[in-house]
Order: sequence, then structure tokens, then C-alpha cells
Amino acid sequence: MGELISPIVLTLTLALCVTAILLVVSTPLAWWLAHGKGRGREVIGAIVTLPLVLPPTVLGFYLLLALGPYGPGGALAGLWGARTLAFSFQGLVIGAALGSLPFMVQPLRNSFAAIEQEVLEAADTLGARRMQRFWRVAVPLAKPGYVVGAIMSFAHTIGEFGVVLMIGGNIPGQTKVLSIALYDFVERLEWDKAHILAGGMVVFGFTVVLATLRFSRGFSANS
Repeated sequence: MGELISPIVLTLTLALCVTAILLVVSTPLAWWLAHGKGRGREVIGAIVTLPLVLPPTVLGFYLLLALGPYGPGGALAGLWGARTLAFSFQGLVIGAALGSLPFMVQPLRNSFAAIEQEVLEAADTLGARRMQRFWRVAVPLAKPGYVVGAIMSFAHTIGEFGVVLMIGGNIPGQTKVLSIALYDFVERLEWDKAHILAGGMVVFGFTVVLATLRFSRGFSANS
């Protein structure tokens, strides 16, 4: 039973960490992509979206080099006496966050872009400063983007395989998340355990999609 519980706990922990990080990182990035100016905006937008079209193993390969002992991750890990961020939980968080970044940024960008300029200008005329206008007007109006982004980022992290396999491997209790555990059970022909994990992930995926669709429809009906 421990072979099933440990990957579940580790995966949920990873997904929560990634979602929390992306909520913080994606907020200013999505705002800039929606309302910023300059040619570099679309280039950065394309880079952020790149994980959607790249094979996960390609992203995982370059992350493995970057997080390894001879990359920036190795130098960072040296601060606490380690040699590498690869094959560690910290490395999984970095890799999963980059892989899930477009799932958070895109809904937020769309929500920020949908805010009418007149609303922001009205806040200016009432004396709101730029940061007040952002946090008190723009962020509350972008609530649907935050909800959808958080759900999709969390769900994508739960199901991530290629990236976590490349940079995390299969270390029980450290990097053996649900998708890796499922792959391991199939290789060992332990079909009962594989069915439990696979069935659970199907139910979870269906619930996430259904919840997202209902939320989007409910918000559209109220707007």
C-alpha cells in the first residue's frame, strides 16, 4: 500500500508547490503580455507558450543540462552543499513549473486582456495609483483566469510524465510521482496497482475538465 500512497502524496505536494509558484510568477507576466508594449512582448509570449508544442522529453533534456552539475542548477545547488538540482524534488518543482507555465499564463492573459480600458481609466480618474488599480481592479476582474489557470496548472502537474522522468528519474519518496509509479507498475506487470493509479487519474482528469467547463459556463452566464 505504501507503494501507492507515497507517489500520491509526493505528486499532490508537487502540484501544490507548482501552482502556488505559478500564481505568483504568472500574475505580472500575464499582465505585461496583455497590456505591455514593444516587439519583445510577442517573443516572450511565444517562449512561454513553447511547452505546449515541444515534446516533454525535449524540454526535460534541456532542463536536465541546466539543472545538472555543470549547469546553473549545479552552481545553485552548491550553495547548500549539493552537486545538482537534477534528480531532486527541487528540480521537479522547477521543471514542472516551466512545463505548466502556459496553463497558468494563458488564462490570466486572456482575462487581463478582456478588461476594458475604460474601467482602468475610471480607476485613474478616482485617484487610484497604478498598483492600487492593478490589485483592486484588474486582479479581482481576472478571477476567472486565476481559477481556470490554477485548476489547469494543478491538473497538468499531476499528469506530467516526460519532463519529470527526464529530470527526476524514479527515486522513491523523492521523485517517483504518480505518472512514474504507473509506468513502473506496468514494467513490473503489476496490473492491479497500475489499474488503481490509472483509473484514479482518469477520474481526476474528468472531474477537472467538468469543473472547468461548468465554471466557465457559469461565469459567462453571470457576466
